[in-house]
Amino acid sequence: MNGKIFLVLISILYVTIVCGKKSEQKPDWAKKDITDFSDADMERLLDQWEEDEEPLEPDELPEHLRPQPQLDLNKLQGQNPEDILKLTKKGKTLMSFVSVDGNPTRDETEKITKLWQTSLWNNHIQAERYIVEDNRALFVYKDGAQAWDAKDFLIEQERCKEVMIENKPYPGKFAKVEEKDEL
Repeated sequence: MNGKIFLVLISILYVTIVCGKKSEQKPDWAKKDITDFSDADMERLLDQWEEDEEPLEPDELPEHLRPQPQLDLNKLQGQNPEDILKLTKKGKTLMSFVSVDGNPTRDETEKITKLWQTSLWNNHIQAERYIVEDNRALFVYKDGAQAWDAKDFLIEQERCKEVMIENKPYPGKFAKVEEKDEL
């Protein structure tokens, strides 16, 4: 029993000495109460805090600070223009508009596009959906390269009238062709 008490006392003594030395190593401004810090003290504290941080991984950086992927244009010659666009939009946010065929109500468009969104998510295509008109929705992709894969799925859907990516329309496979009156 005396051995256990001795170990506890030694542990307490060690902790007291180590903690005491750490507080002595602090500069005078750091020993103040935080409510008494001046702007200069706060600036020093911020500098010290930032100094300890490790740099963020590229995928954790905001989109505008991420390094751009290097494209070898010589390898891209002769490829499909959509494949080139897909490569250039990799890792960037991209929006597409999806129109529903027929004359749907806003609720009907909500239900149809929600079903499409769920199908995309099940296929590992992350898309956020926003209804912008009674027959139109905005799909936002965090990885723009996924927009073309989503387009390939969406134009195969029975009620899809059109998918628009980068101002280029892609008509749905089952969309009714509208005839324009010539003047």
